[in-house]
Amino acid sequence: MSYSESVHADVVAKVEVAIIGAGYAGLSAALSLVDAGIETIVLEGSDRVGGRTLSEVRPTGVVVDHGGQWVGPTQTRLLALANRFGVETFPTYWAGDHLEIWADSRVNRYRGAGPDEGDGLHEYEEHITVLDALASTIDLQNPPASPGADLLDDESVASYLRREVPNEGARRRFALAVEGVWACEPGHVSMLHFLFYIAAAGSFDELMETDGCAQDSRFVGGAQAPAIAAAAYLGDRVRLGHRADRVVVHDDGVLIETTGGVVRADRLIVTLPPQAAGALRFDPPLPPAKARFVDRSVMGDVAKVHVTYPEPFWRAEGLSGQATIYDERETGVVFDNSPNDASSGVLVAFVYGRRVDPWATLDADARRASILATLTELFGARAQEPIDYVEKIWSIDPWIRGAYAANPTPGAWTAYGEKGWRRPTGRIHWAGSETSSVWNGYIDGAIASGQRAAQEILDRRA
Repeated sequence: MSYSESVHADVVAKVEVAIIGAGYAGLSAALSLVDAGIETIVLEGSDRVGGRTLSEVRPTGVVVDHGGQWVGPTQTRLLALANRFGVETFPTYWAGDHLEIWADSRVNRYRGAGPDEGDGLHEYEEHITVLDALASTIDLQNPPASPGADLLDDESVASYLRREVPNEGARRRFALAVEGVWACEPGHVSMLHFLFYIAAAGSFDELMETDGCAQDSRFVGGAQAPAIAAAAYLGDRVRLGHRADRVVVHDDGVLIETTGGVVRADRLIVTLPPQAAGALRFDPPLPPAKARFVDRSVMGDVAKVHVTYPEPFWRAEGLSGQATIYDERETGVVFDNSPNDASSGVLVAFVYGRRVDPWATLDADARRASILATLTELFGARAQEPIDYVEKIWSIDPWIRGAYAANPTPGAWTAYGEKGWRRPTGRIHWAGSETSSVWNGYIDGAIASGQRAAQEILDRRA
């Protein structure tokens, strides 16, 4: 049956390009195409835009970011999008002493990017230089083509650290770094992907640090604000509540079957996280390399907990609100997430990787009690009496199915990555933060991926 013969009365739109997913990748692709005069529609299954960003105004009036929230100075695409729609930023608060709880429950205070002393600290800092040098060899456009890619992809970060970093304290620091940035355990990510991710950000410190790095600034109104503004600009081209279930590709076009009807397009951009994309039905089926790469790209596990107080009381005590925790409790990192005017105090605690499931299976009161116990140990008795508490467990989100990003399992890059990573499959183009060569896994990477996919279509029309 030809494409035209399969179009029925339930076709709700006929456009040149359809986009599945109204996160930053889908919205940026749509903006690029609409700006070029291309008739475009964005199909989003949920009732909101923004994907892995989610900003909520709490009953206290405070805006909290349940998902991605920060922007750094080298994330120029995100900054440009915010500037286009008049969304302002403000610096992350990090003045004062930071805290770390070590494996033996010692609490250390320090200032600046890191402590001067601590278990394994010097070995950790020395090996960051080694990792940056290794990351500089990675081919950002085709990671499997990097020197030694087969060996790097066969080895997990955990096995590498056991061999190359003999100091246990240094290995513990790297393990928390992997949990915090990749939202998984060191044994679940290959060295090739680890180094690629570092290279895509520019350096290891770019990923980890605050001032001038990935956690430098936040958005007035929350990180979802630029996405909401972009969707408003696109208007009725963005269709919420249109969950894509099936994609049928013909010689002369694509049909996307959604809960809101069938959309007909010449080309399609899929921007969903890999595991959500894998739930779509494709007719004909995706090429084996693409299907396998999607299957073996596993979303991280993370939960964010925001705890609000009448004021950021820790600041008066000389504390920044930032803490890193190296023992086995539920949370690994804490930040001051207060509004820019300090009209209230907000601490955000992250639960990562293997810690998520045992914590998430507790009842709500027990989860809350465990978080407040840690905050009380860090910041004193006032931390026990918040005026608001809210949590977001991303692994049970039906649309995203985890966060922050998907990590290919060891061996997946070299087995399937060259053909399965982001190469168009006929009339289908692929975007999403996981497909970006810059700031992979971040909002900026999502925007870059959407712009790349749009350019692929524009180049075909030239």
